[in-house]
Amino acid sequence: MPQTPTKGTDFTYGTAKDRRMEGEVSLDSVYQAVQALYHHPEPQGKERASAWLGEFQKSMFSWQISDQLLRLQRDIESCYFAAQTMKMKIQYSFYELPPEMHSSLRDSLLTHLESLKDLSQAIVTQLALAVADLAIQMTSWKSCVQMLIEKYGNDESALPFLLEILTVLPEEVHSRSLRVGTNRRTEVIEDLAYHASLVIGLLTAYMERCSHDEKLVVKVFRCLMSWINLGILHTDHIANSQLLVALFQVLRHNQTSSNLHEVASDCVCAALYAVEGLQESLRLALQLQEGVMALEEAYHNAVACEDMDKALNYCRIFTELAETLLEMVIRSPGQGLGDLKTLNLILNCVGHEQYEVAEITFNFWYRLAETLHKLKDPSVNQIFRPYFQRLTQSLTFHSQMDPDHEGVLDEADDFFEFRLRVSDLLKDVIVLIGASEFFLQLYSTLKEGSTAWEETEAVLFIMTALVKNLNPEKELRLGDVVQAVINLPDNTHLAVQHSGVQLLGELGEYINGNVHCLEPVLNFLTQRLKQRELANAAAKAIQSVCTMCSDPMTRHFEGLLQVASSLDALPISHDSSIGLLRGIFLVLVRMPPEKIEETFQRLCSMQVTALKKLLMSDMTNGISADPAVWLDRLAAIFRHTNTVVVEGRPHPFQKVIQEIWPVISETLYRHQADNRMAERCCRCLRFAIRCVGKGSAMLIQPLVSQMVSVYQSHQHSCFLYLGSILVDEYGSEESCMQGLLEMMQAFCGPTFHLLEQPRGFQNHPDTVDDLFRLATRFIQRSPVVLIQSPVMSLIIRCALAATTLNHRDANSSVMKFLQDLIHVATINEHRDDFELRKNLVHGFLGESGALLVAQLVQACCFYLVPSMLGNVADVLWELRIFDCKTFCQWLEDALMSLPKELPAGAITATEKQVTEFHKQVMCAEDAAMIGWSLMEFSGFYR
Repeated sequence: MPQTPTKGTDFTYGTAKDRRMEGEVSLDSVYQAVQALYHHPEPQGKERASAWLGEFQKSMFSWQISDQLLRLQRDIESCYFAAQTMKMKIQYSFYELPPEMHSSLRDSLLTHLESLKDLSQAIVTQLALAVADLAIQMTSWKSCVQMLIEKYGNDESALPFLLEILTVLPEEVHSRSLRVGTNRRTEVIEDLAYHASLVIGLLTAYMERCSHDEKLVVKVFRCLMSWINLGILHTDHIANSQLLVALFQVLRHNQTSSNLHEVASDCVCAALYAVEGLQESLRLALQLQEGVMALEEAYHNAVACEDMDKALNYCRIFTELAETLLEMVIRSPGQGLGDLKTLNLILNCVGHEQYEVAEITFNFWYRLAETLHKLKDPSVNQIFRPYFQRLTQSLTFHSQMDPDHEGVLDEADDFFEFRLRVSDLLKDVIVLIGASEFFLQLYSTLKEGSTAWEETEAVLFIMTALVKNLNPEKELRLGDVVQAVINLPDNTHLAVQHSGVQLLGELGEYINGNVHCLEPVLNFLTQRLKQRELANAAAKAIQSVCTMCSDPMTRHFEGLLQVASSLDALPISHDSSIGLLRGIFLVLVRMPPEKIEETFQRLCSMQVTALKKLLMSDMTNGISADPAVWLDRLAAIFRHTNTVVVEGRPHPFQKVIQEIWPVISETLYRHQADNRMAERCCRCLRFAIRCVGKGSAMLIQPLVSQMVSVYQSHQHSCFLYLGSILVDEYGSEESCMQGLLEMMQAFCGPTFHLLEQPRGFQNHPDTVDDLFRLATRFIQRSPVVLIQSPVMSLIIRCALAATTLNHRDANSSVMKFLQDLIHVATINEHRDDFELRKNLVHGFLGESGALLVAQLVQACCFYLVPSMLGNVADVLWELRIFDCKTFCQWLEDALMSLPKELPAGAITATEKQVTEFHKQVMCAEDAAMIGWSLMEFSGFYR
C-alpha cells in the first residue's frame, strides 16, 4: 500500500503493471509525448502523440506521473496536460483509488494549486475542477466549503484559486460526468446551502477590500452567479448583500469594461431567473426591478456610443426581468411588479437599429402571446395591444434587407434565419392585434408605392407570414395584392419578386375561392421557374397552390405535365423537383381513373427510361447521372398516387410496377456496395409496395431473393426495413408466411455476426433499429410462426443484449418488440390460437423473464437517458399485466441485485427508497406512472 504523502512530497499511487499499456510508463516518456503533441513539426507526429497520451490517461500510471509533472513544473504544456489528466481521472476513474488515498489526493491537489496559481489560469481552472469533483465524490470530506474558506480565506495570494474552486463547485454538482446518485448530490447540495452564508460573506468582504481590482471583481461576480444558479441561496442573503448594489453600480457606470459588464449582466440575469417564484422572493424581486429600471439611461448611453456589446447585455437584462415578472404584468398591469414600464424597456431594445438586439426579446413575446391566448380575456388583450402594435412595426423595419443587397437572401445568412424567426413570432402575435387591421396597414404601405425596393420587399415578406390568418372571403384587397405581384415588371429587384412568389404560395385558399386569378398566377409562377434565383421558390409556390386548389387545378393539368416533363431543364434543386411532383400528383388524384393510370404510366416511364440509359452508358458524373434522382422521383410518384381499385380486378398500377422492377433490380445489383443507393432503391420499392398493396405479390419472390443475396455481402439495414414492409403487407397471408420467415432467418445470420463484433450494437444502431422493427412486424402479423421458429431464441438473446443500447430509435424498436411480444399473450382471446400464443410467451418468460427484468432495471439505472425510460415502462407494464405475481418477484430480485454503493463510494438508493419504488411500480395505474417512477429511481444511480 503506498504511503500517504505529506505536503510537498511526491504522491505515489503505486506501480502495478497496467492492463491497458505494456510495461511501466516513465515520466520522461510522457513528457516527450506532451512535447510532441504541442511541437512536433508533422501532423502525423502530433496525432500519434495524442493517441498515445489518450491511452496513457486511461492507465493507472497516469495518477502518479501527472502528480509528478505538476510537482516538477517543467513547462506550461506538461503542467496543463497533467492538471487536465487529474481532472479526467477524478471524473471518470475515481473508483480506481482506495478510500484511504482520497485525503492525500485532496491535499496534493491543493498543494499544486498553491504552487501553480501564478503560472496559468487554464491550469488553475483544471485543478479547481479536479478539487470540486473530488469534493462531490469524496464522502469523507465534510464541510468542504468551510474548510477551504478557513484555510485560504485570509490569504490574498490564494484568492484567485479559492474563488475558482468556489465557482466551479456548484457548477459541477449536476455534472453528468459524475455518477454519484441523487442521495449524494442532495447531501452535497444541503452542505453547500448550509455554508452559503459563509460564501456570501467572503465575496462581500472581497468586494469591499478589492473593488479596484477588476479581475478580482469579475471572479467575485462569476462565483456569485454560480451559487445563484444552483438555487440554494436564500434570496434574502442576496437582497441584504452589498453585492447586489455593486452589480448595479458596475452596470450603470459608463466606463465599465466590456468583460466586467458582461459578467455583471450574467449575474443579474441569474438573479432574475432565480426569483421567478415571486411570492418566496418578493423582497429581492422588488430590488431587482428597481435596479433594472434604473438602467434605462445607461442603455441609451450605450446606444449613443454605438457600444453594441453593452446594448446586448442591457437587452438581456430587460428581457429577463420581463420574463420573470410576466405573471404579474398580466395579473396586475401597471401596478407594482406588474409595471408596464418593463414592456417599454424591451420595446426600446426592439427598436434598436441592429436586429440582433431585437431578437433577444423574442422568447418573451412568444410567452406573453401564449399566456394571453390561454387567458382568452379581450379586456386584458386590449391593454397589451398597443405594445404588440409597436412590436410589429419594429419587426417590419428590421425585416428590410440592405439597400445595396443584390439578388435574394442566402439561406445560410444569419439575417435569413432572423427573418424566419420574425415570421414565426408574427404568426403567434397577429391574433392579438388583429390580422385584418395589420394587413390593411401593410396594404396601404404597398399601395403608396415606396421608391425603396427594400421597403416593398419587407411588406411582401410580412404579408406572407399573416395571410393565413385572414378570411379570404372578407379581405377583398387580397385580389389587389395578387394583381400587384403578378404585374411586377421583369426588372423588379429579384428579392421583391422572390417574396412575391412566396406570398402567392401562401394565398392558395384565396385563389381556390377566386379561380379567375388561377391562370395568371400559374403563368407568373411558371415563368419564374426558369429563373435560377426564383425557381425553387416558384416550385414550392406551385406545389402549395396544387395542394390548396387541387380541383380547379385539374383544368390546367396539361401545363403541369409539361412542367413535370421538363424537370431536368429547370434550374431547381432535387428537393424542389420532388415537391413539384408531389403537388402534381395531388391534382392528378382528383381526375378520372383512366387519366390517373395514363399519367402514372407516362411519368413512371420517364424515370425508368432515364435509369435504363444510366445502366447502359455507365455514366457517373452530374446530378442527372445520379440514379438516386430518378429513384427518388419514382418514390414520390408511388407515394402520392392513389386510384380506385375495382373489386375482383388487378390493381391498375400492377403492370407498371411489374415493368419497372427489372430496372430497379439491376440498379440495386449494380450499386449493391453503395449504402446510399441501396437505401434509395429500398425506399422506392417500399412506396411501390405500399402503393399497390397486395398487387405487388409478384415482386415478393425475386425481391426477397435479391435482398437476401446482397445482404450476405453488404449488411445495409434498409433491407431489414424493406423486409418489415413485406411482412406488414403479406405477413398475415398463409401462403407467404414460410417464405417471409426464411427471409427473416437469412437476415439474422449476417446481422448477429455484425452485432457480435466489438461495440457492434453501438456502431450499428440502424441495424438494431431495423432488425427489431422487422421482428415486431412479425409479432404483429404472424406471432406463432416467429415464436415457434428456431431463430426466435437468438432474437431474444439479441434483444436482451440491446436493452442497454443508449440510442433512442434503436432502443425504442427493441422495447416495442418486447412489449408486443408479451402483449400477444393477452389480446384477441376469442381467436383459436390464443392458448397457443399464451403458452409460447409463458415459455419464453419462464426461461428469460427474470433476466429480462434485471436487464431493464440495469438499463434504466446505468445506461439509458431519462427520456428513454418511458419505453422501458411500457414493457414492465405488459409484464405486470401478463403475470403480476411472478413479475413482482422478478422486480424484487432485480432491485436487490443493484449495488448499494456506487464505485466512488456514494450511497445509491436506500432500502426504504427501493421498497417505495417497488410499491410504486406494482400499484401504478398505467405505464406512464411507471415511467415517472423509473426516472426518479434511476437518479439514485446517476
